[in-house]
Amino acid sequence: MESKTPEFGEFETRMRSAGVAEMAIRAFKHSYDSLRAGDTGLIPEQSIEPVDALPALEEVKAGRQPDPALLSQAAVIKLNGGLGTSMGLESAKSLLPVKNGLTFLDFIARQILFLREKHGVPLSFVLMNSYSTSTDTRSFLARYPKLGKPEELELMQSQAPKVDAKTLRPISWPPNPKLEWCPPGHGDIYPSLLSSGLLEAWLKQGKKYLFVSNSDNLGATLDLGVLDYFANSGKPFLMEVAERTASDSKGGHLARRGRRRLLRESAQCPKSDQASFQDIRRHRFFNTNNLWIRVDSLWEMLRENGGFLLLPLIKNQKTVDPRDGASPAVFQLETAMGAAIQCFEDAGALVVPRSRFAPVKTTSDLLALRSDAYGITEDWRISLVREAGPPAILLDPGHFKLVDQLDVSLKDGVPSLRNCHRLEVKGPVLFNSANIFQGDVSITNPRSEPRPLPAGTYANCSQTLE
Repeated sequence: MESKTPEFGEFETRMRSAGVAEMAIRAFKHSYDSLRAGDTGLIPEQSIEPVDALPALEEVKAGRQPDPALLSQAAVIKLNGGLGTSMGLESAKSLLPVKNGLTFLDFIARQILFLREKHGVPLSFVLMNSYSTSTDTRSFLARYPKLGKPEELELMQSQAPKVDAKTLRPISWPPNPKLEWCPPGHGDIYPSLLSSGLLEAWLKQGKKYLFVSNSDNLGATLDLGVLDYFANSGKPFLMEVAERTASDSKGGHLARRGRRRLLRESAQCPKSDQASFQDIRRHRFFNTNNLWIRVDSLWEMLRENGGFLLLPLIKNQKTVDPRDGASPAVFQLETAMGAAIQCFEDAGALVVPRSRFAPVKTTSDLLALRSDAYGITEDWRISLVREAGPPAILLDPGHFKLVDQLDVSLKDGVPSLRNCHRLEVKGPVLFNSANIFQGDVSITNPRSEPRPLPAGTYANCSQTLE
């Protein structure tokens, strides 16, 4: 591989020694060359235009009867590389019990099996694992032999060296050499699909459509209505988006540059443009990371570009040991899967209901899903049982940030949130199944030791535990 920068040879040697695939090395080189060229990865407001109007799922589904046979031409990929370290988890986040003792992977497996059995179609399915999640995930999937052999349900994510922020050379960290590496972002899915041989195999099997989503988003099921729309649209790429609300103002949004759409993440926005970035009336739509891709279009583009897509650089500055702020500064060079929308000239976007975007990023999200505000449908989706939208939950991060902390607070049962609009909890509070929250409720424990909340209904009130 010819390099524009002599320093890249060190990265290339290190990556080859670690068994990183050729396509992934090329993709990393593209990002590294961008870094060396002074590319900040920033997308100024003046360089883009807002997206004003898009088709909505309710409109495109009206009066149509999707053909279930389309499932035989589709494949589902779930991104499953995360550990959930922000919530104190040390294994695959998808193995976290979400509801009724069932994990994300339980729900995902049962959703796939339901579709296969209901329609009599061998729907293809794989998980994109990381080196941190592969072993535990394979072991868990053995519980579902009808799904397939665990080793055949895996697409492995690559890994990339961290870049020394001072020298732009590979960082060296003898105390823990594993910390010299980082995930390359979910944009790595594209070269990984090619280098694994999976994309070519699917092409030969007559697969035409890929549906990709995050494993922690249980709202992201394969919807026949969306598949039907995508198949008939002729578009090579489709992003599911949702209307931004005030709570989404800091998340990435869809924009336009000329005839092409693009995705701008918060890390790509200059500080001077933050007001425009967070203006939900100007930038109305956010990426749910539910993506639909034509297999043949992706195959052709990857072949044309040497095995990877020309995705914009995301430069994340961190310390080599994320738990040690005094350790050397590094750049983690990443790419976003959704950024591929700008690679396809005729790429589309579809506005979907908020129900298709229900990720678990915090223990507040987890509490809501575990409560009676959500139910389990026949096809193994977790769905809101009310029309008012999900309850807004603000748990004290000093006492509820970690899953272990939440589990302790729920040892006597999960409170009712079915009729709760907003719940704020301050201090260490122990709940039980006889706690019923309605409307806007605030619970405060001013002491440092955990206090149980007495059974009863709490409606539009503020309660302090004495």
